[in-house]
Amino acid sequence: MDTISAISLLLGIAAFIVFNAVFEVRFFAGTGRFFLGMLDTLAEYLGRYNNKRYVERIKKERIVKRKENIYAKYNRLVEGLILDFNLPLTLESFTSLLCIAFAVMVLVIILFMENVTLSVVITIAIFVGLLTYFTMQSKAIKAEKLESIMDAEDIICPLAREGVLVAIKKVMESDEYIRPSIRPYFQQFIDNCDNNGYSFKQAITVLNRQLGPKFDNFTKKAIVFEYNERKGMADIFLDIVDENAVLREINARKDRIFRKMNRDFLLKTVIIVLFFIYALSVKDFREFMLYASYGKVINTVMISIICLSFARTQTLQGDLGIGGELK
Repeated sequence: MDTISAISLLLGIAAFIVFNAVFEVRFFAGTGRFFLGMLDTLAEYLGRYNNKRYVERIKKERIVKRKENIYAKYNRLVEGLILDFNLPLTLESFTSLLCIAFAVMVLVIILFMENVTLSVVITIAIFVGLLTYFTMQSKAIKAEKLESIMDAEDIICPLAREGVLVAIKKVMESDEYIRPSIRPYFQQFIDNCDNNGYSFKQAITVLNRQLGPKFDNFTKKAIVFEYNERKGMADIFLDIVDENAVLREINARKDRIFRKMNRDFLLKTVIIVLFFIYALSVKDFREFMLYASYGKVINTVMISIICLSFARTQTLQGDLGIGGELK
C-alpha cells in the first residue's frame, strides 16, 4: 500500500467515526449481541445433538455388544478420562469439544506453516501427545486410588473377625485411616446398611462397583464371611494383606522403571529441542527450516516423531499396567 492509499484509508476511517458521533448513528450496534446469540444457538443445537447421540449409544450398548475396534478403544479411553478427572461431560460432548479445538488449532498452525496438509499432520501429532499426557495423569490417579484401597484393606482386614460392617465403622471413626478420596464411598456403604434398607450383599456390591476391580477379592470374601461365618474363617482376610504387600513391591519396581523411561525420553527430547534452537542462530539454517518447504516438512516430521514416540513410551507402560487392575 502506497502513502496516498494509506492516507485515504485513514481519512475514510476518521470521517466514518465523526459521522457516527455527530449523527449518533450506530452501524455496529447489536453486532456483538448478534454473534453471541449465534454462539448460544449453536451451543444449544450441539447440546441437543450430543444428548440424542448419547441416548442412542446407551440404548445400542444395552442391546448390542461393543466390538473391539479403534472406535471402541477411543470410547473407552475418553470415558476413562472423564471418570478419572470428574469432567462434567459425556463422550459425545467431549468429542465435539475435541473437534472444535482441533479445527481452531489447525487454523492457528496454518498461519505459521502456510500449508494445510502439514498443519493437519502437526495438529494430529500434538493431539496424540496431549491425549497421551492426560492418559499418563489418569494412570497416576488410578495408582493413587489403588494405594488408598490397599491402605484401607490393610486396616479393615485384621478387624474383620468382628464383622465387616463393624470393622469399617471402627475404621471410619478416625479421619486418619481411610483417605479422603475414597472415604465417601465407605460412608455411603454404612448409610446403605443402616439407613437405606440395603442388605449387606447389596451395599458391599455398590461399594465394590465404586472402588473398582481391586476390591473384588475383599468383596467376595466379605459376602462369604457375612453369610457363612465359621470359626477361624476371619483369617481369609489376612491373605489380602499379604497380597497387598506383594503388590506394593511389584508396583514400586514398575514405578522405578517407568520413571527412568520417562526421564530418559524427556532428557533426549530436551537435548534435541535445545540443539534445534541453537542451530536457528545460523541464518541459512533458520531460513531453510522456517521458510523453505522442505524445512517445514522436516519440522513436521520432527514434531510428529516426538509426539508419537511419547505416545509409544506411555503405551508400553500401559501394557504392563498397574498391579491389581485385573484382580
